[in-house]
Amino acid sequence: QSYCHRLQHDMYFLTSTSRLNEQVVDKIILQLNRVYPQILTNEEAEKFRNPKASLHTRLSDLLKHLQKKGDRHCQEFYRALQINAEQLFNDLPSRKILKTPDPTEIDTDKEQYMLNDRGPVFFLACFSVAAGLALFWYCSNSDTKVVGRARRILGFSPIIIGRHVRNICMLYLEDISRD
Repeated sequence: QSYCHRLQHDMYFLTSTSRLNEQVVDKIILQLNRVYPQILTNEEAEKFRNPKASLHTRLSDLLKHLQKKGDRHCQEFYRALQINAEQLFNDLPSRKILKTPDPTEIDTDKEQYMLNDRGPVFFLACFSVAAGLALFWYCSNSDTKVVGRARRILGFSPIIIGRHVRNICMLYLEDISRD
């Protein structure tokens, strides 16, 4: 897409109220006037910096003038906008279209965020539940040798799990060993 088409697409966004203030527009005009290649002549720059005209009118006239001049002039306007109002430059509708990925393509950044939004506490909770279920399944086996081994493991468990959980597991193991 050419810069003139992009500028035509972004014109309403740029000229809407309170997007660009007068100081930023003046900086852009001065940059287009002073930087090589000179996009605006001195007369044109004075015309677009005229404080008697409203900011909306001056900005609309500037954008139309740049579109008539050609693609190179529009490109330099985008460069000046990026330098003087980077946040606004990033929010332009034409930039969002350029940033939009192919709908069939997987957005790896979004996928990574979706996988990692739970945090370490969630991981530890899931791991604890899985370890508890594995220990419960190991202890519920009818083999009495397994119960004796599990009792030895649970004897050292106050460090790993709380005393209340350990007492419940020990009572359960004693009930299984009686059967």
